[in-house]
Amino acid sequence: MANGSIATANSTPLERDARLVNTRGHHIRPGEVAIGVIVGRTSEFFDFFVFAIASVLVFPTLAFGFADRLTGTLYSFGMFALAFAARPFGTLLFMWVDRNYGRGTKLTIALFLLGGSTIAMAFLPAYTQIGMASPALLGLFRIGQGLAWGGAWDGLPSLLALDAPRNRRGWYTMIPQLGAPLGLLVAAGLFAFFRSTLTPQDFIDWGWRYPFFVVFAINAVALFARLRIVATPAFERAFESRELQPSPAFSTMFAEWRTIVLGAFAPLASFALFHLVTVFPLSWVTVESGEDGTRFLLIEMAAAVVGLVAIVASGLLADRVGRRMVLGVSAILIGAYSGFAPQLLDAGAAGQIAYMFGGFALLGLAFGQSSGVVNDRFPTHHRYTGAAIVANAAWFIGAGFAPLVALLLAVHVGLWAVGAYLLSGVLCTLAALAINTEWAKPVE
Repeated sequence: MANGSIATANSTPLERDARLVNTRGHHIRPGEVAIGVIVGRTSEFFDFFVFAIASVLVFPTLAFGFADRLTGTLYSFGMFALAFAARPFGTLLFMWVDRNYGRGTKLTIALFLLGGSTIAMAFLPAYTQIGMASPALLGLFRIGQGLAWGGAWDGLPSLLALDAPRNRRGWYTMIPQLGAPLGLLVAAGLFAFFRSTLTPQDFIDWGWRYPFFVVFAINAVALFARLRIVATPAFERAFESRELQPSPAFSTMFAEWRTIVLGAFAPLASFALFHLVTVFPLSWVTVESGEDGTRFLLIEMAAAVVGLVAIVASGLLADRVGRRMVLGVSAILIGAYSGFAPQLLDAGAAGQIAYMFGGFALLGLAFGQSSGVVNDRFPTHHRYTGAAIVANAAWFIGAGFAPLVALLLAVHVGLWAVGAYLLSGVLCTLAALAINTEWAKPVE
């Protein structure tokens, strides 16, 4: 209760405005919570994909102009990984803010840091203008994004799951995951538009900067949507009952290390596939063929729609056969896909479409149920912090270095090695599911 009082006393003006909306007699229904979660996750993934696409189409030329296209792309993917390394430190920092100043203050600072770091990239000077300071600034801004992502964890997906009927847990679990294909659609659409309507020089000089400007507006809307949920009586009750209250991170890790390890490895098949169908193929096609990326961005947008439908289907299937079954079967299918699919990227337009559509279909099924697989296994007082640690570890292990590793393997070994890399994630998922026999039981 003391923490709850602190959170209220130190609430931000935005949170107080959100609380005022709720006190005007408007009861927030579960559907509105779901919308707030989708808006919040879409904004985060939009930020994510804006940087990812620019890592292929912009930064190799702009920030790493001293290197050839392939080397510059590899350097960009190194910058890409920085955010995943910084994210756990952001979680530690913002958990402290959460405990001392409240959830609203934490979210406000984190999302402004995220938006500020992303917008700062829009003003990044080229290597030809300021030399090595250009990639140094890019790395600094990317670390800022990672710290902010660590602090943007709000517990809303957990609230959604806690309020969900027992026979609809799979459906409500998939809702936050819809933000990934939605964020990709918006980011890829903006880059495709500017890339196709501007000359190559104008695009590198200023056209690519506009998607980064859009980030701040989207984040402002997402912030209010999330604060409005944080200010609800349901959230406050869950906070006071310790369902959504932060606990010290290190004590949580020591006490719940087994659950954290298994939770981090369980979604690796979907997290590895995530980057191997979103970021890596764009880099491979542009580096190998010299294309400007517009055609492939359009393919990605169409494939993202397939992924969106597959995520929805994962919720329906999970409520029928169980989340563990969906995760296990989808991991096996991803393993089969890894044996032949990467080679399709060298099979022309038809092969690339098959790779993307098939990959996004499998990604949707797996990714739709990969969030919070072990969250209900944490004791109440460790659930909020434990869920954040699991998310950080899973993204770092399974996704942070995936584009860099995949491109290195494809160039120096061959596309078949990318499939072997994906298969390693599949084996980790299957092993984690097999080790934790409790997951075979229906989630109550």
